[in-house]
Amino acid sequence: MRAFLFLFLLFPLIELAVLIQVGSAIGVLPTLLLVIGTAVLGSVLLRVAGVATAWRARERLARGEVPEQEMLEGLLIAVGGGLLLLPGFISDIFGLLCLIPFTRRLFIRSLRQRAEAQAIRQRAFADDLAARSGQTRPHVIEGEYERRDQ
Repeated sequence: MRAFLFLFLLFPLIELAVLIQVGSAIGVLPTLLLVIGTAVLGSVLLRVAGVATAWRARERLARGEVPEQEMLEGLLIAVGGGLLLLPGFISDIFGLLCLIPFTRRLFIRSLRQRAEAQAIRQRAFADDLAARSGQTRPHVIEGEYERRDQ
């Protein structure tokens, strides 16, 4: 958690340093045009990719399926579009990676694998706790019943 906080505080400084380096290399006006251009590109890509993902989700819902892939893609599209709207080149690179379909699917596959591994670890931990408390089998109350039709 501390590492995340440290990176969160360090990120604007790194973005500013990159902007200064690019501005000194190509000039102030081209740098400003690049920053504005990536923001416009981000908003256009966000709209186009978001609409396409929403249509795919509606199609899956119409077939009676759960659109989990489309929901995760929509989340990454929103994150990518937000990163492109932020001024800076590092956030633009991460935003484009979230918007490109190939890399977006790689991120989703990695996220699913990590979630499955976490679920397996939690299940193993819960089974271990149940074994320690002696509850390896559910409690069964035996009895007899009689059906009476009225």
